[in-house]
Amino acid sequence: MGRFISGADRKQTTLFPPCVDDWIGDDNPVRVIDAFVDALDLLGLGFDGAQPAATGRPSYHPSVLLKLYIYGYLNRVQSSRRLEREADRNVELMWLVGRLVPDHKTIADFRRDNGVAIRQVCGRFVLLCREMALLTSGSVAIDGSKFKAVNNRDRNFTTAKLARRREQIEESVARYLSQLDTADRQEPTDVLASKTDRLKEKIARLEEEMKRLDGLEAQMLAAPDQQISLTDPDARSMATSGRGTGMVGYNVQVAVDTEHHIIVAHEVTNVGSDRAQLSGMATTTKMVLGVDRLDVVADRGYFSSEQILASEQAGVTVTLPKPLTSRARYEGRFGKPDFVYVPEQDVYRCPAGELLKNRLQSEESGLKINRYWASTCQTCTIKSRCTPGKERRVSRWEHEDMIEAMQHRLDANPDAMRIRRQTVEHPFGTLKSRMGYTHFLTRTKPRVSTEMALHVLAYNLTRVLNIMGSRNLLNAIAG
Repeated sequence: MGRFISGADRKQTTLFPPCVDDWIGDDNPVRVIDAFVDALDLLGLGFDGAQPAATGRPSYHPSVLLKLYIYGYLNRVQSSRRLEREADRNVELMWLVGRLVPDHKTIADFRRDNGVAIRQVCGRFVLLCREMALLTSGSVAIDGSKFKAVNNRDRNFTTAKLARRREQIEESVARYLSQLDTADRQEPTDVLASKTDRLKEKIARLEEEMKRLDGLEAQMLAAPDQQISLTDPDARSMATSGRGTGMVGYNVQVAVDTEHHIIVAHEVTNVGSDRAQLSGMATTTKMVLGVDRLDVVADRGYFSSEQILASEQAGVTVTLPKPLTSRARYEGRFGKPDFVYVPEQDVYRCPAGELLKNRLQSEESGLKINRYWASTCQTCTIKSRCTPGKERRVSRWEHEDMIEAMQHRLDANPDAMRIRRQTVEHPFGTLKSRMGYTHFLTRTKPRVSTEMALHVLAYNLTRVLNIMGSRNLLNAIAG
C-alpha cells in the first residue's frame, strides 16, 4: 500500500494465542469497574443469585451482570439487546465478564429483579467518595429536572385532555352526520352507497371511542391526582420551562457537591413541582455526608416556608431567593422589603416613618400569621405609593426571622445563584446526553429509579476518574 501505515494480515497465524489481559491497559476504566464490583458484598446488598442454588442449572453470578450494566451505562449502551451484542464483540467486555455472553432477557431480568440492590450500589460508590475525602465541602446545590417517560403524551389523560378529546369527537360526529344528511338527499349510486357505509363505520368507531373515554374518566377520577398514564402508570404530565405543552415523565431531584460536582443524593419523583422536595433531599444528603451542618443552595422553585423550616430544624442552612410575586412592586408601589421590622417592639416601620402594630393573629394553611397596620394611613402624604386600600397591611409568619436571615445570606453572597447553576445544571445535561436525549427504557417508578441509579453511578464514576485517575482510584478501592 505504498507509504501508508499497514495493518496486520488477517490470515497470519501466531505461535501463541493472545492473552485478553494484554489488550487492556493498566489505566483502563474497566479495571476500576472490576475492582469496585469485586469489593462489594453482593449477598449483603440483596442481589438475587449471590448464593448459588444447590440444584438446577447454574446461573450467572450477579457480579457478571452488574459489571456488564455499569460498563454499558458508562459507555452509553443501556439497552439489554445492545449489551448482549457488545459482550460478544467488545474486547473490554470480554475481559470484564470473562468472555461470557448472557442473552438479553437474562440481562433485562437482572435489572428488573435487583432494583433495590442496584440503587444501594450507587449509594456505596458515594460512600467510597466520602472515604476518599472527595465530599468534604459540606455544601450542595439541589435542583430538579424533567426526564421523559416511555409513555407518549397521547396516552396520558387529564380532565382537560379528556374534555378536548370529547369535543373533537363530537365535532367529527356532527360533521359526518351532516355528510350523511347530504348523501340522503342525493340520487343513490354505488359510489354514494360506499361513501355512506364508510361514514357509518367512522361514526361507530367514534362512539366506541367515547365509551372508552368514559371508562378512562372513571379510572382518572379514582386516581389521587386526577391523572392516568396508560403505558407507564406512574408517569405524569409535567410542565417544562421550554416551549410546547410539557412532557409525560418524571421529575428527578439531585443534590450535587459544590466542590467536585459529585451527585451525593438523587430521587425520582412523579410530582411536577419542586416546592415539596427541599426538606427530604436536604436531610437525605446530610445523612449521606455524615455532617453536623449542611449548606444547601437552590432556586426559587423550592421556596416553601414549611420546607425551609423543616430543613433548618434538621441542621440544614438553606439559601434560595424568594419568588417575585409582589403585586405592589409590579404596580410600582412599596413592597414588603420597604417595611422594616423592629423586633424589640414587634412593629413594622413604614417608608413614611409610621409604626404598624400587630393587630391580628390568624392561621393560613397551617401557618400562624400576624398582621400589622397603622391607623394613620388615611392622612399619609405618600399613601398613593403604598396602597390603594384603606390601610396598608403587612403579614408576618411566626418564623419570618428565618426567612429574613436566609435573604441576608443571599445578599451577602451574590454569587450563590451562579454557583448553583454551574454546579447542578451540568450533571443534568450530561445525564440527558448519555441517555441520547430520549426517554427512560423502563416503566413504573421503581424500575425508573433503578435505571436512574445506574446513570448516576456512571456519572459519578466518570467524575472521580477525571479527578483522581484510574490508578489512584484502584488503589483507593484496594486499600
